[in-house]
Amino acid sequence: MKKTVRLFGFFCAITFAIVGVVFFLTPEGVLSFFNSLSPAFHLNRAPVVFPGFFLILSVGYMYVVTFIACQIFRNPENPLFLLLLANAKIASSLLSLFLIFRDNLYLIYFANFLVDGLIGTAAIYLYLKIKI
Repeated sequence: MKKTVRLFGFFCAITFAIVGVVFFLTPEGVLSFFNSLSPAFHLNRAPVVFPGFFLILSVGYMYVVTFIACQIFRNPENPLFLLLLANAKIASSLLSLFLIFRDNLYLIYFANFLVDGLIGTAAIYLYLKIKI
């Protein structure tokens, strides 16, 4: 199980770091990319507005989850880091679901709901495997 947890932490850390850099360098590009795919799924395009404050929050969030994932990699026997990551990702997933119902079914919201939900679920699963 330790090897699986380390691999999970490594994969998450690399992915989160890359996504954080992409968010920072081209936040509008991320939304534009998902908007370009939206018609294929018969979904509305999300507004491409990315004020600086939200850029700060999104890149800051990606830094924190990258740090947590690095700690999972470095300390696979410590379940606390898995629990922290699970909470962050499940909160993000549920917020995306809320925004789907509040705003509209944008592909970016749905993708985040699925991806962060899966990551959060995987982290909870690994957390429970370590705790039991």
